[in-house]
Amino acid sequence: MGEAGVNWAGNYRFGAPELRVPESVEELQELVVVSPRVRALGTRHCFNDLADTAGTLVSLVDREPEPRLDTGRMTVSVAAGTRYGVLASWLADQGFALHNMGSLPHISVAGAVATGTHGSGNALGNLSTAVAGLQLVTGEGKLLEVDRSDPPFAGMVVSLGALGIVTRVTLDIQPTFDVRQDVYTDLPWDRVLAEFEQITAAAYSVSLFTDWRGDSLQSAWFKTRLAPGDSGSMPPTLFGAAASAEEVSLVEGESNTTVQGGIPGPWSERLPHFRLDSTPSNGDELQTEYFVDRRTAPEALSAVRELGESIAPHLLITELRTIAADELWLSTANGRPSLAIHFTWKKQPEAVARLAPQIQAALAPFEARPHWGKVNTMTVADVAPLYPRLPEFAALAERLDPQHRFRNAYLERVLGLSD
Repeated sequence: MGEAGVNWAGNYRFGAPELRVPESVEELQELVVVSPRVRALGTRHCFNDLADTAGTLVSLVDREPEPRLDTGRMTVSVAAGTRYGVLASWLADQGFALHNMGSLPHISVAGAVATGTHGSGNALGNLSTAVAGLQLVTGEGKLLEVDRSDPPFAGMVVSLGALGIVTRVTLDIQPTFDVRQDVYTDLPWDRVLAEFEQITAAAYSVSLFTDWRGDSLQSAWFKTRLAPGDSGSMPPTLFGAAASAEEVSLVEGESNTTVQGGIPGPWSERLPHFRLDSTPSNGDELQTEYFVDRRTAPEALSAVRELGESIAPHLLITELRTIAADELWLSTANGRPSLAIHFTWKKQPEAVARLAPQIQAALAPFEARPHWGKVNTMTVADVAPLYPRLPEFAALAERLDPQHRFRNAYLERVLGLSD
């Protein structure tokens, strides 16, 4: 038993009076049954109160990963608190791969899945779309196992912790593959706005970085999936941008990024932007992110550019990524191919609190959805019209958690689930 302390960024102090670390699933079940309010705390990468509770926080991140391969079904089952980088390294050693990775390999599997966290790629769904099964403890302390054959499964994957505490996650896998990462600099904005779909389709995974100033973006990262035995090639210029002869850093100080320069390597060491053995991202930052229909990308980006001079002084970097549409009820890419507009801010909470509503207003015509785990000021009045399956999700939450053990202030404010 101990205090929960602060989140990863240090901008939020948990209000829960205690933090428990159950040593077994059975102990977790007992703890849930005796706790009027309880929530799971992952790797603390949320920038808001999503994971908090007025009661007991439980952590599963120190449990052994215990990965279990099923090569017949092409899946892997792993303990919920396992970091993606740990699982990815193990899978690569076994000759298998996940379809994608987020920027940070430091985050837990269950936490990333529950919030719809994503990588990039026009044809690639977010990390949650790889989930083939879940094991979770419900509000009545029952251990429930579900998979895609269960009718409400599409509502259980991106759950924001409202349905139970996930103990294991089963993910789709595929044979391992290599990736090369090439970075280009000074990509012209006019090319981005005129050829957005072509640019983001130019590699398996593409990320664009900007500070919203000037006529060019700072860099474009192209992660190319390679056929076995092929090292691939990239041209010296692409869409008006020049291939960088030097490593490009995304943070201040010492570089902590994965290998660039077109050097082939395992998917697990190229798809993330940052190395598992390094500080995740800048380490001292705030984050916001909004998702719009990718088909409106030029218009949405132009709207944010109008705020560029206000945004830039408080920004470390913005990343633009794409995600394929899916059918998960609370996925930020539900029903539409999406563009994610991500802001990594300097740790200036007052400025971010002022700018977030301005960005949200600029993106409102595009029905922008906020990342569930990042700083924003949107409430259920803003969010509910963007998620047509929200009433069904509320009913599912009532069924799996009739005592409302997993409810908290966030779920009431953002989803309308009363505590």
